[in-house]
Amino acid sequence: MIYLMGIDIGTTGVKTLVLDEKGKVITSITEEYPLYTPKPNWAEQKPDHWWKATVQTIKKTLRKVKPAKIAAIGLSGQMHGSVFLDKDYKVLRPCILWCDQRTAKECYQITKIIGEEKLIKLTCNPALTGFTAGKIIWVRNNEPEVYEKIHKILLPKDYIRFCLTGQFATEVSDASGTLLFNVRNRKWSDEILNELSISKELLPECFESTIISGKISGSAAKRTGLLEGTPVVGGGGDQAAQSVGSGIVKPGIISTTIGTSGVVFAFAEEVKTDPHGRVHTFCHAVPGKWHVMGVMLQAGGSLRWFRDNFYPGESYDVLMKKAEKIPPGSEGLIFLPYLTGERTPHADPYARGVFFGLTLRHTKTHMLRAVLEGVSYGMRDSLEIIKGMRINVNQIRTSGGGAKSKSWRQIQTDINGVKTLTINATEGAAYGAAILAGAGIKVFHSVESACDEIIKVTGETKPIKQNSDIYDEYYRVYRTLYGNLKDNFKHLSSI
Repeated sequence: MIYLMGIDIGTTGVKTLVLDEKGKVITSITEEYPLYTPKPNWAEQKPDHWWKATVQTIKKTLRKVKPAKIAAIGLSGQMHGSVFLDKDYKVLRPCILWCDQRTAKECYQITKIIGEEKLIKLTCNPALTGFTAGKIIWVRNNEPEVYEKIHKILLPKDYIRFCLTGQFATEVSDASGTLLFNVRNRKWSDEILNELSISKELLPECFESTIISGKISGSAAKRTGLLEGTPVVGGGGDQAAQSVGSGIVKPGIISTTIGTSGVVFAFAEEVKTDPHGRVHTFCHAVPGKWHVMGVMLQAGGSLRWFRDNFYPGESYDVLMKKAEKIPPGSEGLIFLPYLTGERTPHADPYARGVFFGLTLRHTKTHMLRAVLEGVSYGMRDSLEIIKGMRINVNQIRTSGGGAKSKSWRQIQTDINGVKTLTINATEGAAYGAAILAGAGIKVFHSVESACDEIIKVTGETKPIKQNSDIYDEYYRVYRTLYGNLKDNFKHLSSI
């Protein structure tokens, strides 16, 4: 029996799992680490914490699976983060994360230098605060002593690749989120790099996601227990790998994922872009394919914030039972989930969370349900844009923490007005990374055939028409609120 390992460098922790060639998970281990917010709307982590957690999770998985049985390893991780290494390969500063909002001025600078139309033509995306390019320029503008020492710039999973293999490499799905990548041609953009005065030598070589990009080094073998020479494939950015792990590898199949962030993900045979830049167009981890993705920054994160502050110590299962007692629409209470700014459909680092419509009738349980509904309205925003781009939506598969709750699945289904399916694969990006590893060493003929073979639909949730009619009315109100408050958000941030 051949075994495949998937490693996902997430925002809250590393997940390492092993699955067999039939797709059965043999073992799955998660190790958490902290996130630091040195200033409001800043978010950083220490890459050394990722590496230590990776070593620990690998060691624990190898208690159940012999190292010689691991045929290949796939990597996944949070996108857009910036790891800066000096010539001695030491980390120069904490990694600036995907949800960090400090680079608003740098995004304006990038857009002014290149031009918005040209930027979207080359990279298929506008300059957003989460993307890597803005972080690089922020360090150049604000920490020149650090910038002068930079020898390599790596994305989070690719730093772990370097720790495991000694190789500097990335792959197309993760590179797409840097704003330095020509998404149409699937290679680094010399034109963007030249105009921003960023040396191409600072970036790793880029491969397709199933290509073997390195092998476990002798030093990593000693640290982890893996066999020296075990192949490591390119892997994928977390959402691309998650989509592989959910079978989103064919036209017409859409996924909605609620983790810390919320993602609506659509497969595309060819490059499709939104002229307004409201959703992202990236290379898929499926070789030669692309995807369109809407991202809201605080989906499950909004629920966690509410739980920690209003129901500290309470389980999510209990919260869901409480929310079920409140009718659809929360009796006129609407929540805007912009707790750390927003990305889709409003690329606005100044946006803030709002409870709108509070009355003496409302309780904190109403507020709880309004959070669940507000996040689901935000996910519908992305779905509506994708439909407007003439991308077929024949099937919606749901995953992440938001899919585990029957109540929240029903809310999402009612708000979208489309049947939602659940699947047998629930391990997310690490699962997808392991599938990519299998495709890379030809255990599977292709990524698509692997998904056809091992990923199955296990259940469905149908919309309740009466609830959908109510939500349609409230969604119309929800969509007007940001526009009415946009100027106030920016003014508030300047006070």
